Amino acid sequence: MATAYQILFFFIAYLLGSIPTSVWVGKLFYGIDIRQHGSGNPGATNTFRVLGIKAGIPVLIFDTFKGWFAVKLSLLIIFYEPGTNQFVNYQILLGVCAVIGHIFPVFAKFKGGKGVATLLGMVVAIQPYPALAALGIFVITLLLSRYVSLSSMLSGIAFPFLVIFFFKIELLSLIVFSAVVSILLIVTHRKNIVRLINGNELKANLFRKRHKKESSS
Repeated sequence: MATAYQILFFFIAYLLGSIPTSVWVGKLFYGIDIRQHGSGNPGATNTFRVLGIKAGIPVLIFDTFKGWFAVKLSLLIIFYEPGTNQFVNYQILLGVCAVIGHIFPVFAKFKGGKGVATLLGMVVAIQPYPALAALGIFVITLLLSRYVSLSSMLSGIAFPFLVIFFFKIELLSLIVFSAVVSILLIVTHRKNIVRLINGNELKANLFRKRHKKESSS
């Protein structure tokens, strides 16, 4: 019975991650498909770029919340003692299901975003202090460079170092998890790395005016 509930929670976490926030916001409130504008990526960054701050902030918050809430599903029914390797592993798996849902959403033909915001929510739920420190690195890098992709990768690379050396976390699951997060962010930003090297990566303009709703004519 416990295994059945765990599988059910994994499925719920995936469905939660699959909610295509930016796509639905774009279509419902602006009459456009976010995937056909800007970078074409259905994530918070492209929402800011195309629709502006009024659309971008809710999308960012909800996409982050998806990862956070998926991890917190572990508290609905306690299968393992909190703080143990087994409990942390279960939380990580729930969060990963949400991130996979965001990247391959069943509600958007399995074509989603990079999962950075959802991954952030997941990490905050599991290890808030290293996650917030990495978020600080993200914000500083973004203010200096205006590249969201570069900011995401640098904060991801810093995350395992924060976990191991700064916060001195010894739980093996979290150490491995932090390393995987770092690698995952690099892998999902391969195209961005090429654009950064070539000098044609788009810079963020978070305060851009929103995209005007397309007319029916």
